Amino acid sequence: MALIAHLSSPLLLPRYLHNPYLNPKPNLTLAFRNSRIRAVGGGDMLGDFGARDPFPAEVESRFAEKVLGNVDTEHKILIPSISTLALSQQECAPLSPFQPPMSTDEAQKLLKKVVGWRLLDEEGGLKLQCLWKLRDFKCGVELINRIYEVAEAAGHYPNLHLEQPNQVRAELWTASIGGLSINDFIVAAKIDEIKTSDLVPRKRIWA
Repeated sequence: MALIAHLSSPLLLPRYLHNPYLNPKPNLTLAFRNSRIRAVGGGDMLGDFGARDPFPAEVESRFAEKVLGNVDTEHKILIPSISTLALSQQECAPLSPFQPPMSTDEAQKLLKKVVGWRLLDEEGGLKLQCLWKLRDFKCGVELINRIYEVAEAAGHYPNLHLEQPNQVRAELWTASIGGLSINDFIVAAKIDEIKTSDLVPRKRIWA
């Protein structure tokens, strides 16, 4: 690639012009005339990119030192904290038996992050419950197997019930603390991601 430059100040070229995979055309010549860029060759015109010399006020503001791509720019990769990750992306952690169970207010906030689950306030403490209506008994068994695989990987298990007519009921709580913990919501979110479209009753289409 040949470059003919007539610029009074450095110019940052579009990234794809430097990439042979994104810009494979041979014999491409970039002509810099009057501080404007025009690409010629390769069989077609790529057009005018509209580059110009910076205004004096822009030079005084030292704007080039603040833009992305400057040699002195500091780049940081920020690792998201646990609180910003989706519940389904988190992992269950061991809990101390002395840890208090989650309060109703805390549970209500987390309930908004799972789909189809509801809170049960029973004598033994708060629980999460979800119901699925399946196409038939075999589909119910299949859903229980899929839930079991998710629970096995997470290391935290729900109570599962196959009920008539073709209904699966799952309940989650942490028995060691007598109520709900974050682990229950993590597993509920992971269960939400299980494919069930092939197990639920087919919708009737009326002509």
